[in-house]
Amino acid sequence: MLTADDKKLIQQVWEKVFSHQDDLGAEALERMFITYPQTKTYFPHFDLHHGSDQIRSHGKKVVSALGSAVKSLDNLSQALSELSNLHAYNLRVDPTHFALQLLSQCFQVVLAVHLGNDYTPEVHAAFDKFMSAVAAVLAEKYR
Repeated sequence: MLTADDKKLIQQVWEKVFSHQDDLGAEALERMFITYPQTKTYFPHFDLHHGSDQIRSHGKKVVSALGSAVKSLDNLSQALSELSNLHAYNLRVDPTHFALQLLSQCFQVVLAVHLGNDYTPEVHAAFDKFMSAVAAVLAEKYR
């Protein structure tokens, strides 16, 4: 459960992320593909080379969806409903292979690298809870 302090920290950090969302999203995806090469199998149609337009585009979509969630911290289910439907019903992503937890770890590393001292243990804990909540909402349609 996100506390009021968690929400405040997430929103403050997101203000810094917003203007760099294209770069941060692409960097998180590239990091995921390198660190967890098995995730590449879910993107067989992508050019997975560094800086590819497809990675940049998808990274932007991921960070944009997270931004929508940040704006709706009190109602994540509603904010992410379409995305959850897309993954469950259209893309038919197997929830056991849903790479959001792996992407979450990579995104947090990217945040830590770019935010430096602003990525405090409190911010890390808040983002960890936030990303876990996002993953839980995206998996709701599978139940």
